[in-house]
Amino acid sequence: MTTTLLSGGRLLDADGSRHGWVLLEGDRIAATGLGVAPSGSDAPPPAATTIDLTGRTVTPGFIDLHGHGGGGAAYDNGPDEIRQALGTHRAHGTSRSVISLVANPLDDVVASLGVVAALCESDPTVVGAHLEGPFLAIGRRGAHSPEFLRDPDEATVATLLEAGDGCIRQVTIAPELPGALDAVRQFVAAGVVVAVGHTEADEYLARAAFEAGATLVTHIFNAMPGIHHRDPGPIVAGFDNDSVTLELVLDGVHVHPSVAQMIFRAAPHRVALVTDAMAAAGGQDGYYQLGSLNVTVQNGLAVLNGTQTIAGSTLTQDVALRTAVTVAGIDEARAVEALTRTPACVLGRDDEWGSLAAGFAADIVVLDEEWRTERVWANGVEVCA
Repeated sequence: MTTTLLSGGRLLDADGSRHGWVLLEGDRIAATGLGVAPSGSDAPPPAATTIDLTGRTVTPGFIDLHGHGGGGAAYDNGPDEIRQALGTHRAHGTSRSVISLVANPLDDVVASLGVVAALCESDPTVVGAHLEGPFLAIGRRGAHSPEFLRDPDEATVATLLEAGDGCIRQVTIAPELPGALDAVRQFVAAGVVVAVGHTEADEYLARAAFEAGATLVTHIFNAMPGIHHRDPGPIVAGFDNDSVTLELVLDGVHVHPSVAQMIFRAAPHRVALVTDAMAAAGGQDGYYQLGSLNVTVQNGLAVLNGTQTIAGSTLTQDVALRTAVTVAGIDEARAVEALTRTPACVLGRDDEWGSLAAGFAADIVVLDEEWRTERVWANGVEVCA
């Protein structure tokens, strides 16, 4: 197999920062060591290619649990647009992606799941699908068409699971809907991560969903009741449960940086930075669609046409990292953890993704002094130089 030695950089992952080297072999990290190769305390074996990364920071590849598109393309619009959008996010450091689907007619969702299942077979960087609809509260629907929302029932859940053919990784459910807690159990029994989100649930109902097996909160603070001192709501229920991971869209719009600091303090090692990106991510302002809805993007802010309703984001994960460290003041190792190890834990893949260690996937991001992406490897293949 071809070997590549990344030498001279600063290695940064959830375990902290150290100067060292990383040896890539095929789709795996073959070895790592401390010091500046080849004179460091852990001298690396020879490699076919050596890349000097002095002055650069090396992190594991980013994992996005929640995104809808990018580069002018949407994940709901077939395999070609999915590949186009993935290319944009790969160039910004995302090495593994969950494909989020908005609420659409059930037949369309079934068809989209078939597309994602096929991509999972051919592309190991496609992790699976996230159903953000249709089991959402109509009053907290955000950028989802109300006519396509529905209450969960056993038959509909079974239809979606069959269509997904094992590729559904996550589903968002409003736990107050009739049949929702049974649906949580049905999805969890099938190995799907269930998230509480787009909900009017109070604290007690959110806790009931977590007791039923939900382990994630979809973009915390957004599309749900806020914290009130006499009515804590689902946010506090999520903070209080050590088994629950909190998605956070850190673009400076969805959540204030001071609130982001509070989230990291309240739920250490349980924050997953996601993009919730729509087609304009990595692209230009203009007019787009998110599912069946029209979206206007101006100065990077995506809203439903004629409203102030936020319609996803134009975020990429490298920008989320830069915002976390330079604006929100998050410790750099914790910020990187929220893009790498924590989402890997959500997916049950933290034994192979999200760390700079021997045996882990060769998913690598190289960042300059201003936290901007310079080079990316995904599954051992350099996708951005």
